[in-house]
Amino acid sequence: MMMTNGPYKKRLIILSVTIIAAAVIPYIFSVSSAGIAAYSTYIFRPVQHLRNKVFSYIPFSAGDVLYLLLGVSLLALIAKWIFIIIRIARYKEDLITSLIRSLLAAALIYLLFFIGWGGNYNQPPLSDSWQLEDTSLLNNAKLYAFDSSLVDRLNQYAPAYHPLHFGEAGRRAATYYREYSDLHPALSGLKVKPALYGNLLEYMGVQGYYNPFTGEAQVNSNLPAFVLPFVICHELAHQAGIAAEDDANLLAYAIGTRTEDSTFRYSCYFNLWLYAHSRLKMEDTSLARELYKKLNKTSITHLDTLRAINRRYRSKLSRYSNDWYDSYLRFHHVKDGIKSYDDVVQSAYAWEQLYRNKHDLPVHIP
Repeated sequence: MMMTNGPYKKRLIILSVTIIAAAVIPYIFSVSSAGIAAYSTYIFRPVQHLRNKVFSYIPFSAGDVLYLLLGVSLLALIAKWIFIIIRIARYKEDLITSLIRSLLAAALIYLLFFIGWGGNYNQPPLSDSWQLEDTSLLNNAKLYAFDSSLVDRLNQYAPAYHPLHFGEAGRRAATYYREYSDLHPALSGLKVKPALYGNLLEYMGVQGYYNPFTGEAQVNSNLPAFVLPFVICHELAHQAGIAAEDDANLLAYAIGTRTEDSTFRYSCYFNLWLYAHSRLKMEDTSLARELYKKLNKTSITHLDTLRAINRRYRSKLSRYSNDWYDSYLRFHHVKDGIKSYDDVVQSAYAWEQLYRNKHDLPVHIP
């Protein structure tokens, strides 16, 4: 019995210590503003700087390969458990050992997730850092005015819009972050990569994502060219340490509309208009219809393209993906879950009111 219990005892001690660390470390760096700031300064930035250096030499998404390996490992583990459970009498000790190892792996993965990314969910919103007016209750008059101004800008920039291929859009986006923001030097190696699972992402309803383990920003390269600049800027915002989805949208909008690049401006105005117009349509369909009639033909064609893509790739997988990500965001204290993407409407409106005529100031990235 001593020989049997000894290995379990040692493994259980290691498991207990790891679980405690996975609970205590996130608590330390989330319980106070000092802890939150320390996470950003002493953990995330150095780790992200190292990852940017290492993975910039790999032309493809190492994170996608990692996810594939994790998926295969998980399937193999499930198959192993099924085999053991069927023959539980002979393999009871193997099942216990496998369960302990699996729990240990899960705790280590969560700890790595927090160190490499998770602590950023505790950061205060950009609206606080930028001292924006509280517009959480954006009334219909302001919403209509904002939607109208976005339509005017789309009509202004549509004639100068020229589609960019993925590589060029990515290079320009990284350059604009360096030129138009006060991006911390440790995070200067921003880079977007094409996702390896493009077609699958279409069915999942995913345009891009950030890998918390490799620190890579991936975007579905099959996206229409007119949304690429905004989506790329959004994923680079995550790479710069902005976790909240509405804040990543806001930073992408602020960077993209600061440039003199008509294509980037058009893409950012178009994507923001999609959020604003959808909200206005829910509040007042007649006002939304009135503004839609003023929209230029290019933007209407682009909107029709998105609708066709949504019809083509509509699936249960997309719904499951959205439900999972909604739960993930809520677990990380994002109150509105996946609906938080839409919150960029009020923050972008407030940003326009405060910074519309302050183009000489760099966009602040806390």
